[in-house]
Amino acid sequence: MSFSKSKRNAIENYILEKIAISEPDVITKTKEAFSLSINSVYRYLNNLIDKGNIERKRNGVYSIVNKVHRFKLLREKKELDDEQKIYDRYIYPELISGLPENVRMIWDFSFTEMMNNVIDHSFCTEATCVALSNLSYTAITIYDNGVGIFKSIKDWFGLDSIEDAIAELFKGRVTTDSANHSGEGIFFTSRLLDEFAVLSSGKVFTHNRFDEIIADFKEFPGFERWQNLKGTIVFMKQSNISNKNVSEILERFSDEDTAEFSKTSIPIKEFFDTYPVSRSQAKRLCARLNVFKEIELDFEGVSDIGQGFADEVFRVFQDRNPEIIIKAINMTPNVERMFKHVTFRK
Repeated sequence: MSFSKSKRNAIENYILEKIAISEPDVITKTKEAFSLSINSVYRYLNNLIDKGNIERKRNGVYSIVNKVHRFKLLREKKELDDEQKIYDRYIYPELISGLPENVRMIWDFSFTEMMNNVIDHSFCTEATCVALSNLSYTAITIYDNGVGIFKSIKDWFGLDSIEDAIAELFKGRVTTDSANHSGEGIFFTSRLLDEFAVLSSGKVFTHNRFDEIIADFKEFPGFERWQNLKGTIVFMKQSNISNKNVSEILERFSDEDTAEFSKTSIPIKEFFDTYPVSRSQAKRLCARLNVFKEIELDFEGVSDIGQGFADEVFRVFQDRNPEIIIKAINMTPNVERMFKHVTFRK
């Protein structure tokens, strides 16, 4: 039986996904998923081996073949001057040129935004990029030896802690140079990519599971050395067959008429170490939120909230900013009960 090209690609992608997650019986899984014979599955495996996409270990286990691409940029040599030139010279031809257009656009936006942060904000003397690529995904890290992004935000805004600086990144529109930057880069990049994390000052900003991010990042050469140095590490990973689209993500958080970045979505569980109870926690959350027209508060994974916190957010802040739309989503019965309690008088 001869399959179409799209069906053959689907089978190969399925095999690669299973191998990537260390599926112990990829042959049986593929056979059952696509109603193939054992011999047919082996033909696909051998084809992927011939193309250099996977390799077979002695114990019969298959593994993904990663291609490693590394380069260093020095400010004294004026190599840290233009993020688009860096992308066009080192990233696009080596890693991105053969990917689907929507994925190319995601990497164009994400890499240039993160490299621009390095160039304009880090005050570093050098930056190192390391990429791992295979048929399934592409992952890139950028390490700079600068002041550290979280410390920079903390000092600029006069915040109490590194944790407060990380919390500001969840909101978006945070920048230490508002005259020249909108503060959109990290916010949108973190939502475009499958995996995104910023490591600095011994802390991590990410929307993904911490243990999965660290496990993936440890694959990169130099991790053990980098993690104890000053500066900032940005980790980015994206499937090569993603259906995500840059314009759709931008539109989700932009005003329909002006295209201004006017909406935000905040994962409450990631924002606070424990479930929020106090007015002081609410004030920390609401700081700078009046720059947005619409605020989505995502309570997924939050079992309860305190009366003081709920009253400060949903009544006090809302009364002071009646033009702002506040949406609470993924509320548990307890959270919804407290929400209704403090808004009942409206």
